[in-house]
Amino acid sequence: MGLGSGFVSAIRLNSVLDEAQKALYQNPDDIARVLNEFRTIAIVGLSADSQKASYFVASYLKTAGYQIVPVNPKADEILGKKVYRSLADIPFPVDLVDVFRPAAECTGLVEQAIAIKAKGFWQQLRIINLAAAERARAAGLTSIVDRCVKMEHGRYSGGLHEAGMNSELISARRTHRFY
Repeated sequence: MGLGSGFVSAIRLNSVLDEAQKALYQNPDDIARVLNEFRTIAIVGLSADSQKASYFVASYLKTAGYQIVPVNPKADEILGKKVYRSLADIPFPVDLVDVFRPAAECTGLVEQAIAIKAKGFWQQLRIINLAAAERARAAGLTSIVDRCVKMEHGRYSGGLHEAGMNSELISARRTHRFY
């Protein structure tokens, strides 16, 4: 059984998105599919600073079995992985582009994601560029906005509560330990 194979309730985090936008860009079925099927994740704006959210998320995802591809023009190696200066520099297929950059940069980043034939474009929690999100959707990419991929993975795998957070998950499945 993969992620999301049990009963999962929709979580209601505070978001500036209206209900129609949430249905488009925070769809639980889309999130579960991304977490189950998209295994290579380019993290744009991944910091080498272990105190930054992007580093924490990447470290978690790496431990959970995803292939992490750091994208940062100012670093050479992060989490033991070669860092690429841009999405265009990555010499292999990428499933998901996960953005940790200001919302204004998403317009250019979504064009790069389309150009490298990524399958999804994920704007992290509190990063909201609806024009970029719609551009991604129009180009056939799964588009997620204003969600944290680490929190969603933890919620769908039943492990979010282990970090002391209420996952609003209702499941009889045992949690998966990733360590």
